[in-house]
Order: sequence, then C-alpha cells, then structure tokens
Amino acid sequence: MSRSTVWAIIGGGNGGQSLAGHLSIMGYKVRLYDVFQATVDAINAQGGIIVDGVVEGFGKPELVTTDIGKAIAGADVVMVVAPATAHKTIAKNCAAHLTDGQIVIIHPGATCGALEFRHVLDQLGCTARVAVAETNSLIYACRSPKPGHASILGIKDDLVVATLPACENARALSVMQEAFPQIVGGKNVIETSLGNANAIMHPTPTLLNTSLIESRHDWLYYWEGITPTIGAFTEALDKERVELGKAFDIDLISIREWYAKAYGAKADTLSEAVRLNPAYEKIKGQKELRTRYLLEDIPTGLIPMIELGDMMGLPMERMWLVAKLGQMILGEDFFNTGRTMANLGLEGLNREQFEHYLETGEKPAQG
Repeated sequence: MSRSTVWAIIGGGNGGQSLAGHLSIMGYKVRLYDVFQATVDAINAQGGIIVDGVVEGFGKPELVTTDIGKAIAGADVVMVVAPATAHKTIAKNCAAHLTDGQIVIIHPGATCGALEFRHVLDQLGCTARVAVAETNSLIYACRSPKPGHASILGIKDDLVVATLPACENARALSVMQEAFPQIVGGKNVIETSLGNANAIMHPTPTLLNTSLIESRHDWLYYWEGITPTIGAFTEALDKERVELGKAFDIDLISIREWYAKAYGAKADTLSEAVRLNPAYEKIKGQKELRTRYLLEDIPTGLIPMIELGDMMGLPMERMWLVAKLGQMILGEDFFNTGRTMANLGLEGLNREQFEHYLETGEKPAQG
C-alpha cells in the first residue's frame, strides 16, 4: 500500500530507525538522515531496516543519507528524532533547506523544543512558512541494537502533539493521525512541554542517589533508587508542574496518575507505583553523574519550566533547588545555557503576549 505523505526522519538512533522502518513498512516514502556515516552505510548495505517486536517487517526508506538537505527536499513532514541537546544544532542545519508548507515535528520536544527550534529559524532568517510541532513523548518504547535493526517493544496510546502556532494544530494532527490514529491534539506547545515526564523522573532521583552512582555497587534505578523519601519529594516537585499547567488553563495528570494510566501501576505513592511497573524491573542505575538524566533533563526540562513559572508568578521552589544542585555539582551553567526565555527569544513577554505568540506565531513589536 502506498501513502502519499513523504517523511524525512532526522536522526538515526533508536527512535529514528524505528520510525523510518515502521513508516516504510506502512507504505510511506521515507528519507532517513543521520550524522554518522557508519550508520548510513550499514542501512544502505542491507537495503533497509529490519524491524521486530510488536511490528515485524523490513522497511525500505527511499533514501538514507548524511546530507540533510537531500533528506528534507520534497518532504511533507520533517520529523526530528534526537536528544533535546541536539535540537538547536539540527534547527541550524535545517534552516536553509526548509520550504513553504512543510511541518517540522520535534519528537519529542522535551520542554519548549518547538519554541527553541522556531527561534533558531528566526535568528537565521529562515523565511519558509513552516509549522513547528512537538510531541510530549516518543511514540515507541524501542531500541536499535545495531544500525539497520530496530526493535519496537511497544507503541504508546497516550501521545499528544501540538503546534507553534496553535492555529496550525489541526493540520499537524491530521498528518500524525494518518500514521498513528491514537495521537491526540494538545491545546498548544505548553501542554506538550509540560508533559515532559523525564524532567520529573530523572534529575531528582539521580542527584539524590549520587553516592550509589559513584559507588561500586550495581543498583536498580527505579526499584531501589526511588525510595519512599525520594519518591515523596519527587511527587511534591511534580505538583509544581501540575500547578504550572493550571496557570495556563491546562489540566495535567500527576506523574503517579500517569503511571496508573500508562502501565496500570496504581499505588498510593510514587515509590510504590514504580515498583509495580514490570518494565522497570531490570533498569539499572547509572555509573556516572554526567548522563542525559542531568545534562539534558535539567537545561531542556526543568529550566524552561522554572522560567515559565517565573512568568506566571509561581515560585517552582523544588525545581529550582534540583536544577541549582545539579548545576553546582556538575560545574555547569544551566541557568544561562538552558532553555531560558532569553535564549528562546521570549524575554520580557507577559502572559498575554506569550499566549498570543503561542496561538498565532506573532511576537509583539519591539521598541
């Protein structure tokens, strides 16, 4: 079966290869871009991507390349599937190649991924009329054991997509639902941004388990690392996220309610809930602090939530404490280098101006 939508997948890691393989099996025309020549060569050598798990088949993208311009040319959808710390660089590399009518989807956007991507395009003078969307999570639980192989362990049914500007939501949603009908539309990119569970579940438990991480012991991140005290603090931190959603007139479920919905792990505490999730049974804790749990999930997760809280007059005390502790322990400068309102080109906007920008893509006139 042939589908008319042409997809450019930017990023050949776990999620990128899974999407390229699955969409190709569905009958879509797919281009896959990756920065690593070895990955591209391996996929081209075998003629496509072997997909197993809940999806079985051999996906044959029409192009696998290290040339991002060739991947994007003629695509209807440009799907960015990469760590949040790479979004800015990818936006810079895409800017000269985007054309009117394309939809860019940051999958997932972490917190404020679409806002950052749009700002980079504006900085570089990209005049292409494109909608920039983001999802709150990756559609799959997946892994790529080696280039050209993708194992899709599960496909999520609670994914949300939203677009900047929000007036383009319907168009982005219709394209996504063509391939994944279970996806729903969000109010705007703040709803998807505040659905970033990694920002809640990664920095706090990681920092509070520093001694375990730097010990010689093997340990289980969720089953042993999220003790009753750490779980209770994480739940209190999560309440700041939920309250921030309310300030933007967005109803968010708590992280504990999310575990009940996504995994059937119903419990009275977060610590108990993660132990009821068999998917977490064998997930080991880190052996070093400098991992994406801090280096990605603080600057592209907690920092923009803190900044949004400042705009709305909410203190975000626990998020600030965790972000500051992570910054000091790692010797980083997250509060300057992360996704701040200044770094997103949104410094000085009040709520009314910000929400107008979310809806229309139009910023207030300067001066």
